[in-house]
Amino acid sequence: MSLIGIEDCGGAHHWARELTKQGHEVILLNARHVKGFVVGNKNDFNDAAAIFDAVTRPNKRTVSIKTIGQQDIQLVHRIREGLVGKRTALVNQVRGLLSERGIVIPKGIKKLKFLRNSSSNHSQ
Repeated sequence: MSLIGIEDCGGAHHWARELTKQGHEVILLNARHVKGFVVGNKNDFNDAAAIFDAVTRPNKRTVSIKTIGQQDIQLVHRIREGLVGKRTALVNQVRGLLSERGIVIPKGIKKLKFLRNSSSNHSQ
């Protein structure tokens, strides 16, 4: 069994789970905490030395290894957050284009939804 320190980044939780299955002790370290241990220019060697220094400290800032279920929930939240951001950008773009034609719509997604619903009621 070996002690393996990994900086928390993309793929780290997967590899931590895999290495734990093989009987290793895996410690995920907060990337911000590791950054403070980097000496010199950023490269693989200096990063590995910083991770070693950070993982051997008694008061290290660790990150718990996420299960696949926890990562699935995080994935859904991140996708939703991205979609909400895209919707906001689209609403702002529509507001901007319409304002160029003299149609001013107040800020907020609810104002645009109200206009859509009220215009469909008038056409009936």
